[in-house]
Amino acid sequence: MESSTTHALKEWDVAVDALERGKTIMLLRKGGIKEEGKHFKVAHDQILLYPTYEHQQPNLLKAEYAEQVKPVTSGWHPETVRIGSGAKITDILLVSDESVVAALLPYHIWNEQFVSDRLKWKPRQPLYVLLLRAYRLPQAQVIPYRSDYGGCRSWIDLVEPISIEGVVPILNDTEYNRQAAEIRTLCRVEQLAIASESD
Repeated sequence: MESSTTHALKEWDVAVDALERGKTIMLLRKGGIKEEGKHFKVAHDQILLYPTYEHQQPNLLKAEYAEQVKPVTSGWHPETVRIGSGAKITDILLVSDESVVAALLPYHIWNEQFVSDRLKWKPRQPLYVLLLRAYRLPQAQVIPYRSDYGGCRSWIDLVEPISIEGVVPILNDTEYNRQAAEIRTLCRVEQLAIASESD
């Protein structure tokens, strides 16, 4: 593992918090408007988690998470950003079947409306299910906000690298592997179905 990195994944603050507290190991993505090539892709598997606030929508979250969201005005951004965690992306699973997406509901923080909206947006593109082994930095870093960190995109490179030496996994190996195996099994059903259709 590298000793430091500048690579960061932007995600709602409430989702970053859930990853940091071991409430989920999953993120769902289709990519931001400004993604390169208009498609989501994972360029780095060892990343920092960069919390965002502007586009958090309580109505797309399960009740226990919706109440954590503090609304901000359009265009608002913090003067500084706290980076307290990172992650290793262990799995990238592609899902497009509604029944499989419904079966994944217990494993993430979003509600049925969110996943339905995600599936319907760019319907020819699958939903990316990312499994993240989150870890806590030994000491959270507070960095200045920069305008080039803004915009509707998933990935940014920080100006200054942040050390990831001495990081502590949020979940132990047994618990992470158990959850990841359950999710992989649910997604594998769809992968097998797609494979049989192409035979």
